[in-house]
Amino acid sequence: TDAAKAFSIIVIITSVGTIGYIISNIFKFFSEGLVKETWRLKRMEKEIELLENHFIICGAGETGYHIIKQFKENDVPFIVIEKNEQIIKELAQENILYINDDATHEDALQKAGISKATGLLATLAKDAENVFVVLTAREMNKDLHIVARAHEENSYKKLKRAGADNTVSPNEIGGKKMAAMMLKPSISHFMDSIIDTGKISIELEEVKIVEKSKICNKSLKDAKISEKTGLIVLAIRKGDEFLFNPGAHEVLTPNDFMIVVGQKEQIDKLRTLS
Repeated sequence: TDAAKAFSIIVIITSVGTIGYIISNIFKFFSEGLVKETWRLKRMEKEIELLENHFIICGAGETGYHIIKQFKENDVPFIVIEKNEQIIKELAQENILYINDDATHEDALQKAGISKATGLLATLAKDAENVFVVLTAREMNKDLHIVARAHEENSYKKLKRAGADNTVSPNEIGGKKMAAMMLKPSISHFMDSIIDTGKISIELEEVKIVEKSKICNKSLKDAKISEKTGLIVLAIRKGDEFLFNPGAHEVLTPNDFMIVVGQKEQIDKLRTLS
């Protein structure tokens, strides 16, 4: 009948329009999300390719989180290798460069630019994984400075043999920290304030002496570091040896490191001299 035809036409038009609207919105939702995510990943890949003299953090767990926090506060270039999807989402939200992969894989270290990196920090959950990362990283970059986390008491020996320059035991540090807070609370609070630069305006920093610097081959007295910058020189590192509270006649030679304490502006001024 004519009425049935009219009803059928209305049903067809309404159904097609409704389904078309739903499909277009679903497609728009997925396409925009995919395009945005693809663009973000492409941009991040380009930033990773441009990284030089950066640090690689293997594992963004509890220890890695605090490393990331310190690096961000000090504006240090770094990249994180992490395989936990939830942590990856958190890193993406904070616009942190990352590689979504297993840090024990050589490809992951290669993607992170290990050949151009300055240092690597192995903070994975198991000592065996950290040993494997250190061993692989050392083979890929002989000059890389490597610091690794040791969970068990004797693991530091294995990490050292694998190629780590330094090892850290969170349990040991935690124990020493708690004892210091009880026995020497003021000193402990002062050191925390230096490490956590958001609390006070002084920093503890190391400054390398290069051969062409203005103060190279000069004594501390002739360099007049305190007079020119206002910094306090706590120690001088010569190779593996530390000279604490160095005398005025101590000579600054190439590749020495001065351990100084003062304000950031004062440290920046010293870097122009060294």
